[in-house]
Amino acid sequence: MPTATLQSRIENPAMAVPGALPALYALGASARKGIVPPRTLLLIDLRVSQINGCSVCLDMHARELKKAGETDERLFGVAAWRESPHFTEEERAALALAEAATRLADRSDPVPDEIWEAAARHYDEPALAVLVLNIALINFWNRVNVTTRQVAGSETR
Repeated sequence: MPTATLQSRIENPAMAVPGALPALYALGASARKGIVPPRTLLLIDLRVSQINGCSVCLDMHARELKKAGETDERLFGVAAWRESPHFTEEERAALALAEAATRLADRSDPVPDEIWEAAARHYDEPALAVLVLNIALINFWNRVNVTTRQVAGSETR
């Protein structure tokens, strides 16, 4: 049990700015129309949220994955997916792309050709577009939630 009461700095901006939440929901819905398996997108959401330290999204997406029937081994292993035997080659390519696109400042070539090409071996152009939008959107949510210190359990999506 935490010793301090957690409190957000402000209301979630996506809820405070008129029209923002429906627009964000619409973007998220368009990226989840079945081209990329929903579990793959949720695994990306979970991994990116781990990298960005977003407790709101970690809590939400872990619960969504459990509800979708995800195993504990895969949930626990997503932080170390490279060393875990529980992920497909397609998922590994998507997770590598998600990590590179999240950690843009960590290298001179943020998304190297080998990472892009690995993803392109498993996903066609429409699916790659979905992956890129999903990665950008979860990074958006992470940055909003972390900056304003939104509290896990007070989901806005």
